[in-house]
Amino acid sequence: MQVQFPAEYEKRMRAQLGQEYEDYVCCFKDPSLGGMRVNTLKLSADLFAQISPYPLTRIPWIKNGYFYPEGLSPAKHPFYYAGLYYLQEPSAMTPASLLPVSPGDFVLDLCAAPGGKSTELAAKLCGSGILVANDISNSRAKALLKNIELFGVKNAVVLSEAPGKLSERFGGFFDKILVDAPCSGEGMFRKSPAIMKNWEQYGTGYYSSLQKQILPEAIKMLKPGGKLLYSTCTFSPEEDEGMAAYILDHFPEMELLDALPKENTADISYNGILPGKTEWGVQDGAPRDELKRTVRLWPHKIRGEGHFIALFGKKAEDTYGAESPGSAKIPGETRFCREAGVLKLSDGRMLSSESREFLKKISMPLDRGRIIGREGRLYLLPEGLPDLSGLRVLRHGLLLGEEKKGRFEPSQALAMALKRGEYPETYSMHQDDPDLVRYLKCETLEPKEPLADGYVLVCVGDYPLGWAKLSGGRMKNKYLPGWRMQ
Repeated sequence: MQVQFPAEYEKRMRAQLGQEYEDYVCCFKDPSLGGMRVNTLKLSADLFAQISPYPLTRIPWIKNGYFYPEGLSPAKHPFYYAGLYYLQEPSAMTPASLLPVSPGDFVLDLCAAPGGKSTELAAKLCGSGILVANDISNSRAKALLKNIELFGVKNAVVLSEAPGKLSERFGGFFDKILVDAPCSGEGMFRKSPAIMKNWEQYGTGYYSSLQKQILPEAIKMLKPGGKLLYSTCTFSPEEDEGMAAYILDHFPEMELLDALPKENTADISYNGILPGKTEWGVQDGAPRDELKRTVRLWPHKIRGEGHFIALFGKKAEDTYGAESPGSAKIPGETRFCREAGVLKLSDGRMLSSESREFLKKISMPLDRGRIIGREGRLYLLPEGLPDLSGLRVLRHGLLLGEEKKGRFEPSQALAMALKRGEYPETYSMHQDDPDLVRYLKCETLEPKEPLADGYVLVCVGDYPLGWAKLSGGRMKNKYLPGWRMQ
C-alpha cells in the first residue's frame, strides 16, 4: 500500500530509525498478517495443528501462536465457536506470553477489552487462582466477557471500573498485573490506517498523560515481590522507554526486569525482537542502561505490527502498606451447603429438584462451598475471591445457570467450561457436518443417534459448543442467541 504519514510522525520516525526508516516504509507494501492463538485450556498447540482445517505457520516467538493464510475466514469455523483459538495480531500476543503467570496466582488485566490478553493469562492459570479482567468501558467489557466465556474460563471476574477505584479495594493484592495501556497506536497504522486521524487529533502527549494516571494505580495493587508488565502498540519514546523511566523515577519500589527470558527455548525464537533504546525518552538525555531490559517489536524486523514491552518487579518492601481485601461477599447472595448429599441454600431454601438433578450430573470438579445463588442465578466463585461489593461487576466467576419457575437452565458459559466427558448426554458432530452451522444459527435439529430426553451438550468433535434440549426426538436449540452465527 502507498502510505502517507502525518508530517510530524514521519519526521520523528526518520529521527528514530535513521537508515532503517526506508525499510520501515517498505514493510507497508506487505499486507497485515493474521494470527491465531490456540486456547491451551482446551487443547495443546500440537494437537490443534493436527486437527486444524487451515494450513498454519508457527509464530516463532509464541508457543501457541500461528500465522494463517490471507483470504481465510477462521471466525466462521465451528472451532472458533468452540473457543479453540483466538484471532489476534501476532505482536499483540507477546505481552501475555511474557508475563510469567503461574497456576494459583492472583492476576489483574487492567485494560483488558476485548480479551485477547486476558484469555491467554487465564490459560496460563490452568483454572487455579483468580483472573480479574477489567475495562473502564462498559460496552467494551461486555465483549471481554463474551471472549472469557467462549474460552471456557472458570476462575475469572469481569469488572468495569476506573483504575483508581480498583486500587482502593485491591491494594497489594495481585501477584501479576498486565497493563496493556491505551496508546497512540502507531503500531496499528498498517492494519488500520484510519488510526492516523486519531494520532493527528491527540498525538502522543494525551496518551502519555493517561498512562501516568493508570500506572500508579496498578503499582498500588501489586504485591511486594509481584511483577507488572507494561505494554503499548506504539513506537513513541514518550509512551515507551520514557514511561519506563517515569516509573523508575517516581516509584523507587519498582525495578526493571529482563522482559525476555535469558535464552531461547527449543521451540521459541526471539530473533528480530530488539532491546529498548537507553537514550530514548529520558528527559536529561543521559542514557539509562536498564532500559535495555525493555523490548521493541518492529514491523520491519518481525512478521507483526509492533509492540513495546517493559517488565517490572516490586521490591519486597511495600511502601503503600496496603491491606488485603476482605473475603468474598456479594450483595444479595446465598451460599450452598450440603446435608446428606443434597444441595440447598444456606438460608434454608432448597434448590429446585431439576437444579439438584442437573448439578449431580456434572463431573467437572465443583467446590460446593464456592457456589452462590443470586437473583435466581448460580455462580461458581474463584477460590479466594475478595469482597466485590460496590464495584461494577459483569461476572462474579463461572455462571452455572438460572432457576426459572422451578426449572434449571444451564448457561452457555458452563457448556464452554465443560469437557466432553464431564456431562453424560453428549451429541457430537464432525466439523464438516452441515448440522453444525444449523445449530450455530439457533435452528432445531433432529439427532442422528438415540439420546435421552433432557439437556444435551452439543459438541464439534470433542469440544462443546452449547446446549440443546431433547424432547420427542427433536433437539430444541439452546445456543445463546447473542452468539449466533451470522
